Amino acid sequence: MILVIGGAGYIGSHVVKVLLKTKEVIVLDNLSTGHRWAVDERAVFVNGDLGNVEDLKALFSSYSIDAVMHFAASSLVGESVVNPMKYYLNNVSSTLTLLNTMLDFNIDKFIFSSTAATYGIPTTDLITEDTPTNPINPYGQSKLMVEKILADLSKAVDMKYVVLRYFNAAGAHQTGEIGEAHNPETHLIPIILQHLLGQREQISVFGSDYETEDGTCIRDYIHVTDLANAHILALDALINGSKNTATYNLGNGLGYSVKEVIEMCEKVTGKKANVVTGDRRLGDPAKLVTSSDKIHNELGWNTEYSLFEIINTAWEWEKSRVDNLDLINN
Repeated sequence: MILVIGGAGYIGSHVVKVLLKTKEVIVLDNLSTGHRWAVDERAVFVNGDLGNVEDLKALFSSYSIDAVMHFAASSLVGESVVNPMKYYLNNVSSTLTLLNTMLDFNIDKFIFSSTAATYGIPTTDLITEDTPTNPINPYGQSKLMVEKILADLSKAVDMKYVVLRYFNAAGAHQTGEIGEAHNPETHLIPIILQHLLGQREQISVFGSDYETEDGTCIRDYIHVTDLANAHILALDALINGSKNTATYNLGNGLGYSVKEVIEMCEKVTGKKANVVTGDRRLGDPAKLVTSSDKIHNELGWNTEYSLFEIINTAWEWEKSRVDNLDLINN
């Protein structure tokens, strides 16, 4: 059985759906930002907290857990700057509680959800796993701390792990059953689509004078199902023993500017956006694009979704939410 911590959240819930094709799954989530409706009914659901050792002991005592996937992190960059203690407590301290309890129960396989924020503002156009890590906010710092803890732990005890550094996850499940439902929503694609549905007055573009072709920031977008498939390959590598430790970047390897994303949203929806250009945000790099060659070469992972398909699945999801007030308000 695979334990997915944070499996009621955006990425975790998509990973659960893919896992259930071949594995038994148990989800642990305190529903602070996740949603009970997002958890596939075929999975066992436990309402609990990874920082509560009693919750973990009860779970590990009741189920035979083969591996743990960890998605339960606070992840808002701006919030991490004004409330760093929340991020170090939840993202680092609670993860230490989890890892320590795993060791007590002889569970030695761990998939860690990390982030491109560990790189900070890179000096290279294409980020690889060898690009120096230099996070510029507590969120990225907290994720990098856990990565370093895992590296130290694996040298001292029998702990096998894979770290997956995400770039911009986007899109929704092909069935339309689950998708992004953040409160507040901070991701570009759902914000644009919600505006095109009439739920927002305008789209704000922060900076139009970057050293890019159209002056707006460039980011690497990856469909959430492509992301989920990478987790399955990483888990399989740990289980079959082909990997004991590894770190991989997950992205499309293609960069799209804010302007290009807006234009693609207009193409998918057939609607015109009201765009307002403002000043740059502090700390926004002009370009963040990754190479995923390492995971492609070592695990055979490839992305399947184009930007058009990413936005199209997100559009179908956002339209379905309009007809379901429970999903909008919870």
